[in-house]
Amino acid sequence: MSHHIKELQVLSPSPPSSSSRPPSFLSLSLCLREAMLRTVPALLFFAFAFLFLFAFFSLHLSRTTHLIQHFPIAIDNININYAIFHNDNHHPQLPATHRALHVSSIIINHSAISTVSILFPAWELLLVVSPDTPISAPSDTYVCLFQNNDTSQVRFSKTLPFSNRTTLTCQMPKSVKHLRPFYQPVLARSEEKDARAPGPGSPELIRWNFLVYESFSTENDVVVFVKGLNHRQGVNRPPSEFRCVFGDGDKNSVKTAVTSSIQEVFRCQHPNLTELEDTFYYNEQQQQERRRQDVTKFKISLEIVDGHVVLPSVAYYIRPRPRTRLTTTQTTSSKPDPIHDVCACTMVYNVAKFLREWVIYHSKIGVDYFILYDNDSDDNLESVVLGLQREGYNITTLFWVWPKTQEAGFSHSTIYAKHLCKWVLYIDVDEFVFAPYSWAHSAQPSKHMIKSLLPKHNNRTNNNTNVAVGQVSIKCNDFGPSNRKTHPAEGVTQGYTCRRRFGQRHKSMVLLDAVDYSLLNMIHHFEMKKGYRSRKLSMEEGVVNHYKYQAWPEFRTKFRRRVSAYVVDWTQELNPKSKDRTPGLGFEPVEPKGWADMFCEVRDERLKMLTQRWFGSPTFNNGGYRMLW
Repeated sequence: MSHHIKELQVLSPSPPSSSSRPPSFLSLSLCLREAMLRTVPALLFFAFAFLFLFAFFSLHLSRTTHLIQHFPIAIDNININYAIFHNDNHHPQLPATHRALHVSSIIINHSAISTVSILFPAWELLLVVSPDTPISAPSDTYVCLFQNNDTSQVRFSKTLPFSNRTTLTCQMPKSVKHLRPFYQPVLARSEEKDARAPGPGSPELIRWNFLVYESFSTENDVVVFVKGLNHRQGVNRPPSEFRCVFGDGDKNSVKTAVTSSIQEVFRCQHPNLTELEDTFYYNEQQQQERRRQDVTKFKISLEIVDGHVVLPSVAYYIRPRPRTRLTTTQTTSSKPDPIHDVCACTMVYNVAKFLREWVIYHSKIGVDYFILYDNDSDDNLESVVLGLQREGYNITTLFWVWPKTQEAGFSHSTIYAKHLCKWVLYIDVDEFVFAPYSWAHSAQPSKHMIKSLLPKHNNRTNNNTNVAVGQVSIKCNDFGPSNRKTHPAEGVTQGYTCRRRFGQRHKSMVLLDAVDYSLLNMIHHFEMKKGYRSRKLSMEEGVVNHYKYQAWPEFRTKFRRRVSAYVVDWTQELNPKSKDRTPGLGFEPVEPKGWADMFCEVRDERLKMLTQRWFGSPTFNNGGYRMLW
């Protein structure tokens, strides 16, 4: 107490001595001192309370600011980002990272190279270059410049096939991973010294799992592919909860009803193009120029109606082309037949070493056309495909970079390939269709072999039923490493000959006209529309040899990530007893003891002997065969 009194005395003018003060003055002085002693603790308390409240509200405002979800729009080389907010409590079913308040703002990014950046798994960033933005050839070097001025090298990826956007990738540096929020990096040339790093006011990174990533326009509607809304297999939110948004935002957009919401696939009505162009283009000259070039493209996204939340999007709506003029034998209700009877479709990642064997084999038994959804391969896939094309094989590769979207990719294929293919065989590159009973003694393969597995007379009149076969289901035999330590140079059909006694999966050939409007699939089979059914083949009629558990160096690559949206990754410690797990394998890419001899219960060389006969040339020096691939 004496300490506080001395401080107060120092801050006061020098008082007269006590001996010179009158008694009344001394009493007043003592009262003032007592009052001040009582007031100081109260003042300290209020000061502390003020500082606490200030810190609390600052933190709250900071967190609220970080919850903004940016909606990047690229127009005329300017990167405009709509910050979409909505009420935290209004949408409890959304992840916390997607909640905010009802506000909209626009931020202009004056970066020389305009991009939209998406954070992928494993801290990888995908940069989508905005339309009409000049970017040099891959020989030039670029870097991603992050908010703390750290950089990482850029790798040129491929072009998105439907929006024609250049993509690049880079890794997030370790020094950035602990920062919040994550701002989209600036794409800069490595020699630039004055590039400005992103910071407050810059758009935040878009997350791969809350995104409109692709769209496809059919003659009757628009199919939109979206992550982050239907999270669980078999649990889908009703279409009435959403609307498709065409254009830049609330003021410059047209909205249409969503008619289907299944998995990551949403279908909606076409917009009124006249209304859309009127809201999007600034003058009649722009409209006429776009129509002349026939390159009309608009940003497309999905709105959650309850809360007016528009998802981030890198997808574009492309108006459907008008139908070609009908021939004299066609009516307005008829449509041209598909070009090919049987196609094969699969999603691939770094399968260059396996592709020739798979394509040559299935082409010789009657597959006319191959569609590969490339999940960002970085091996020599393109050169292998080019070589096969030069040899006369019909192959199309579609760059499908999106993580864990196999179901959506297959749904996409049913509308993309509808004019190309009547039937589509959905198998992987390590799977080979084989009919043990009818093909085993054939001297040569035949283009009619695969068609022999399809229904002979597939219409309701000829089979006296009200239901036609729209899907053929084929069971799998799962082959093990067969004592192999490395990839067999002669091919998987020659190198892996020991399998499990009972398979667990099946694959399908699908009539595209029979696929349900929702495009629902479980990878191995599709939902059929009314009037169609599936037919299961016996193991003698047809089987898929699945070379599933290969030599460990090949199998280990599967740990990168699973491609299915609804199957947990290998490294996630979930569902350990799932059929999608490998028996005896943990959650890390560590070779189990005795891997080379695992899954060997039945020695099965039927397809090995058959392919030797069809595609092999004896090598007399070692008694083996040189295979065509």
